[in-house]
Amino acid sequence: MIRVGIVGDIGSGKSYVAKKFGYPVFNADLVVNNLYKNNIPCFKKLNKLYPNNIISFPIVKKEITNNILQNKSSLKKIIEIIHPLVRNRMNKFITKNKNKKIIVLDIPLLLENKINKKNDVIVFVESKKNKILNKLKKRNNFNLKLIKKFKKIQLPLEYKKKKSQFIVRNNFNNKFLKKDINRILKEIL
Repeated sequence: MIRVGIVGDIGSGKSYVAKKFGYPVFNADLVVNNLYKNNIPCFKKLNKLYPNNIISFPIVKKEITNNILQNKSSLKKIIEIIHPLVRNRMNKFITKNKNKKIIVLDIPLLLENKINKKNDVIVFVESKKNKILNKLKKRNNFNLKLIKKFKKIQLPLEYKKKKSQFIVRNNFNNKFLKKDINRILKEIL
């Protein structure tokens, strides 16, 4: 099985690109949202840590956001609770799809958390900053301060780019993106 890891800036279209490969995708952001909505033990751990801020189940993302913005160390502590659960789900996904030719890992902190393996194919999604910002502003939960906090825990984009075997330009135009993905698939299959 070939593991394709998708990396890039926040809002660059990593999930969109991941889906375009046409193979099973593990989307860490969706898993986190699912944990917030459905995992009572996760809620209890977060509630115990921040009883004044994380109070409702299913967890309301705004409570997490407010907590991260109010408390300098909370992002790290939340990550310590969430990431092992996400990693566990990822391992189950990999096991379930072990007979597939390719799986795609859409994990924002793939390199930062050393989730990638030596033989993984890393694809960097490159997008123009102004397109990214416009796209991010359209999100319901857009918060520039929160995005800056997340960027602080990420590796520099240039480092991610150097670690990648392929670069796809996501100008949010399906035609060019499909051409880049077909080129990658042709090379790795």
